[in-house]
Amino acid sequence: MTEIDNISDKLKAISDPTRLRIIQMLSHCRRKDCEPMLCVNALARRLEITQSAVSQHLKVLKHAGFVKSERRGYFIHYRLNPEQIDHVCSELDRIMKPK
Repeated sequence: MTEIDNISDKLKAISDPTRLRIIQMLSHCRRKDCEPMLCVNALARRLEITQSAVSQHLKVLKHAGFVKSERRGYFIHYRLNPEQIDHVCSELDRIMKPK
């Protein structure tokens, strides 16, 4: 897989408006001491969609590396993976610059 294919796959993962909303909800605070984590139920309520729909969106985002999960008791909480977001942004910047 080429770097262009890799970036294209990452962009496909965030091309859905609901997935972008999830990223937005999880990105309100990206400082190390303030990292929001939300469970599927909380995201479903805020997005006004079903829990199964949120789970499917999170599966895509997790596979692409944009979110990480952590079990807390009975619930799995999701948070952003800022390193992946920064990587995709820098790769996009790099391939868009003229050589």
